[in-house]
Amino acid sequence: MTGILVLAGTPIGDVRDAPPRLAEELAGADVVAAEDTRRLRRLTQALGVAPAGRVVSYFEGNESARTPELVEELAGGARVLLVTDAGMPSVSDPGYRLVAAAVERGVRVTAVPGPSAVLTALALSGLPVDRFCFEGFLPRKAGERLTRLRDVAEERRTLVYFESPHRVDDTLAAMAEVFGADRRGGGCRELTKTYEEVKRGGLGELAAWAGEGVRGEITVVVEGAPDRGPDEIGAEELVRRVRTREEAGERRKEAIAAVAAQAGVPKRDVFDAVVAAKNAGARGPEGDSKGSA
Repeated sequence: MTGILVLAGTPIGDVRDAPPRLAEELAGADVVAAEDTRRLRRLTQALGVAPAGRVVSYFEGNESARTPELVEELAGGARVLLVTDAGMPSVSDPGYRLVAAAVERGVRVTAVPGPSAVLTALALSGLPVDRFCFEGFLPRKAGERLTRLRDVAEERRTLVYFESPHRVDDTLAAMAEVFGADRRGGGCRELTKTYEEVKRGGLGELAAWAGEGVRGEITVVVEGAPDRGPDEIGAEELVRRVRTREEAGERRKEAIAAVAAQAGVPKRDVFDAVVAAKNAGARGPEGDSKGSA
């Protein structure tokens, strides 16, 4: 008989938010795989529990190598508990590889639900919560970050991001540039901790706030794009979007297709707008070709 893999949520700030079952699982697991064994030790001390099983590290640096070892433990009948530093494993944390490998091996996978920074920030933001998407961490390089943001510039669902205090000012400035300074957002800092702060306002205002220096882990929530019909998106705007994508390295054909899909218009309309803009740029103010006598 195979064992069972248990994914356990851990507090994102206040240790009192730990689910009651977490202590039971920590005490009863054959193996506890922790993202940071030192943080696990502090957590178990706060909960007043001592793991009876073996404790091993499971973090980004050794995830690939340790996954097969843990799968063999599971195949042999072990109960393996996976915990990360805060929140649910696999959500921008180690865990996905182990879950996928366990499922492929036919091992049962279950979870101890716990706190989530994504849902907590979403609920506190004051933005629509009926439809949302989680985008995790943005790329560190400025160009890649802008490209990723442009990909969701017309996303109508509320967006949720994780960010570090060292990059949040650059990230919010990039969001204000791509989404617009007036697009509403929320910067959620140190959730559930003593100095919890939720800053709400336009992205331009949030960028200025972050530029003054913020501490702690940040969850950024951004309002979705306004629900505009194709008729509301003029030819100039379509051309601007194509040019933005071309400047980011996309070929014109792919850029036109992506802009058409986002705007909800035929590709031919976008193509015609680009051609018209090109032709207009090749003519002088009176309609004559540039450079003509």
